[in-house]
Amino acid sequence: MHARAPLPGLAWGSYPERREAPLVRWPWSRAPYRRQIAAVRAALEGWRALDASAFETRLRSLRAAIGRDGLTPQRIVEALAVAAEGARRGLGLDPYDTQLHAALIMLDNRLAEMATGEGKTLAAALAASVGALAGTPVHVLTANDYLVERDATGLAPLYQCLGLHAGHVTGTMDEATRRKAYAAPICYVTARELVFDYLRDGQRRGFARGDLQRRVMARAAGDAVQPLLRGLCMAVVDEADSLLIDEAMMPLILSRQVRDLGARAFLWQAWSLSGEMSDLDYRVDESTKQVRLTEAGRARLGARVAALGGRWRSPRLREEMLTLALTARHVYRRDVNYLIRDGQVEIIDEITGRAAPGRVWSRGLHGLVELKEGCRPSPATETLAQITFQRFFPRYHRLCGMSGTLREARGELREIYGLDVVCIPSRLPASRKSLPSRLYRARQALWDAVASRVADVRRTGRPVLVGTSSVADSESLSARLAAAGIAHRVLNARFDEDEAAIVACAGAPGQVTVATNMAGRGTDIPLGAGVVEAGGLHVMCCQFNASRRIDRQLEGRCARQGDPGSVETWISLDLPRVADVPLLALLVQRRGTVTDGEVGLGARTLRVLLGWYQWRQARQERRVRRGLLQADREWERGLSFGGPGE
Repeated sequence: MHARAPLPGLAWGSYPERREAPLVRWPWSRAPYRRQIAAVRAALEGWRALDASAFETRLRSLRAAIGRDGLTPQRIVEALAVAAEGARRGLGLDPYDTQLHAALIMLDNRLAEMATGEGKTLAAALAASVGALAGTPVHVLTANDYLVERDATGLAPLYQCLGLHAGHVTGTMDEATRRKAYAAPICYVTARELVFDYLRDGQRRGFARGDLQRRVMARAAGDAVQPLLRGLCMAVVDEADSLLIDEAMMPLILSRQVRDLGARAFLWQAWSLSGEMSDLDYRVDESTKQVRLTEAGRARLGARVAALGGRWRSPRLREEMLTLALTARHVYRRDVNYLIRDGQVEIIDEITGRAAPGRVWSRGLHGLVELKEGCRPSPATETLAQITFQRFFPRYHRLCGMSGTLREARGELREIYGLDVVCIPSRLPASRKSLPSRLYRARQALWDAVASRVADVRRTGRPVLVGTSSVADSESLSARLAAAGIAHRVLNARFDEDEAAIVACAGAPGQVTVATNMAGRGTDIPLGAGVVEAGGLHVMCCQFNASRRIDRQLEGRCARQGDPGSVETWISLDLPRVADVPLLALLVQRRGTVTDGEVGLGARTLRVLLGWYQWRQARQERRVRRGLLQADREWERGLSFGGPGE
């Protein structure tokens, strides 16, 4: 690994970013982390003996040495020791060995799998501090704007002790404020905001490839093309698997509004035609969210649009638009795929469960959903540039990160990003109890059983967190709990502004919280007085995710830092994806119902079937992502006369 830290200048260019494929990190090339931790502890004693003036003098000397030598193993140990001392002086926190271990892994350009509750926020801050001490502009990527502002503000005393400061970028900031934040040694930002600012920079410079081209354009245009970012030097990615795997294929499209009354009329006509189609005219694939026309449907469509003319003359275009309208009408559901807030359609992120204001579906689908819900139509747009996460992140010279759920995707992470995954043992032994899973025939029976189970658990003084798959399911369960007289709070995309307050009291004795995947990442649930003695937080997973990693994210909300806790999975046949599990329907038919709608299927058998399905889905999605990336690379090579694939 090159020891020289990437930073804007003559050596790396005015806007550093990687153009070649990233180097593959193999397990046998890992640094000796255990010896490095011991060396950091030894160096830390010297820093602790210094008063404020001597500390500052030695810190300046260290920064000069790093600037001269680069991030060599010796300099990394020294810089991490001073960062750990900065955490003690500024925050009153003495980093654990597991946090130092995670920081060393990330400074080795790798991914650290670190169990939830082990202190990933401080570990990321330590790694970012070392990068910034070397003069490298560091981007720390977190899940949402709330965490961006919280971490940048809360960690400010640490950075001040090191002579650094952290900026942060949120969705409401103007261009001047963003440029100032990116100019800071460390900038906290969400991946979405970062990518769009990168695309805006590309628009300003015309996606010029070489540094000389950029300098010529900047001199000719003055401030008009001054970039927001200082390049892609170093990124520390929190919840790395969410961005690098789950959202890897999501197109991030930079667009502008255009006036196109013909396109609006085209959408109206497609929506009207979709209402005239019968069940024999199309087939719906719920698992892929796709609609396909039958031969009868194509014939009906051709006869119906014969007199319309215009865009309807193209068979390919009219079939594509009609299938989109049918998809909006029959596949995309309110409070599952989107919600209506302030008269606008807001997409619900399937992975995080959070609303994604500003994100829109492409190819007219968003406008068709607006027609379906009677919302005011959004202005028509045209695409200026687009990219995906799996094409964006390999452009960083130093890419690293962490998550609690990485091991299942380690092969794909190495193949696409060149990243090696290193698993860190928990600081304290885990004490989570996994209880038998249950299967019910219908959601109503499931919600009745869950309400009864919640009542039993909360009587012991334990808090309960129930994970559901959608806003609609969380509200259905909420209604059932309310009918049973069980006080509770709901955390879903409708209440995202109250997330911090809801999570803060979710560990109180007897507290019941019903949540979507919003409760799975980026937040901590502190346990109230007496909860540990009562048995800790109890988690009920009432959703079936396509990936085992997402299951583990919810399970990780309990039994953190050696605390007790328990988890169990209760699902029903009519939940998303459950009916697609091979052999499950046949076994349910043979076993029958035991009582209260529960299916008499053994917990071990159910777990094996669900795990097999998730393994198959992971393989299929991995093939799709690989195919999309190969197609993107071919397209990028074909457009070699343009910019870097945008």
